[in-house]
Amino acid sequence: MKSRFLAAILPLLVACNPAKCSPQENQEATRPANILQIALKFEAVVGDQAFACGKSYDGIGLTKSRITPSDFRFYVSGVELLDQNGKVIPVTLDQDGIWQYKDVALMDFEDGNGPCRNGNPGMHREITGTVPQGHYRGIRFMLGVPFDLNHDNPTIAPSPLNFTSMFWVWQAGYKFVKIDMATSGLPQEAHPVAPVNRKAPRAAGFSVHLGSTACASPSLTTPPTACKNPNRVTVAFDDFDVGKNIVVADVASLLREADVDRNAPDTAPGCMSGPEDSDCAPVMAAFGLPFNDQTATPQRFFRMR
Repeated sequence: MKSRFLAAILPLLVACNPAKCSPQENQEATRPANILQIALKFEAVVGDQAFACGKSYDGIGLTKSRITPSDFRFYVSGVELLDQNGKVIPVTLDQDGIWQYKDVALMDFEDGNGPCRNGNPGMHREITGTVPQGHYRGIRFMLGVPFDLNHDNPTIAPSPLNFTSMFWVWQAGYKFVKIDMATSGLPQEAHPVAPVNRKAPRAAGFSVHLGSTACASPSLTTPPTACKNPNRVTVAFDDFDVGKNIVVADVASLLREADVDRNAPDTAPGCMSGPEDSDCAPVMAAFGLPFNDQTATPQRFFRMR
């Protein structure tokens, strides 16, 4: 009897010693049998090529430009699965203390090397969490940070909302998407650094920074009560197997109708979501967002495979 008892509990003891396991491992060891762990995988590409810092890609945009990306990150929130009956089931994200907080996750495809040196070495390519056991056939998520978290102070916010490079000001909130690149027409520039007789490369290039605009508040450092242009994107795939399929984010598709070799005079580099910036019209259309008098069309930034 004693030997059978030890045989039964030994796998549990080996699986995780609570004194040594991480919080996530402890969660997994104590998770009820009726709870399903899921991993929603993301892949970053430029057309038919994988995204990588330091790599250049040809044939981008209206001018078939060569681009060299220097950043590629975006926030995803409100992940949900659709069951066989079409019922929406929210995914409870693992709280890993780095990439996922509440129902928000930061997807990070840059590694801090080469032209991405202003980034960080860590990368995050899948969202992990739990749902009740069941049969699921689709997914839905939002590209962006929810309003209730979007306008907090990033210097005291928990990770991944503490990346100040992903933040504008309290009035506007976070950059939901941050893609930076040098292009054939907007190449690397040089700017003085100490000592004065030295030069260092700086990407002027073309940027895509998606975030909320026209947010009503008394000042840039005051959280708003509302934003006229929230610029959050709902993405859905009705025939998606989380165990087999991958969400693909494609820079080339996003920029297909954009001229990345020029910048509208007196505007921010590329598209930084400004309603007055004509460079944003084709980019916002690719995100599936309305822009000024341009109505929303289906998004093409994400696809599945």
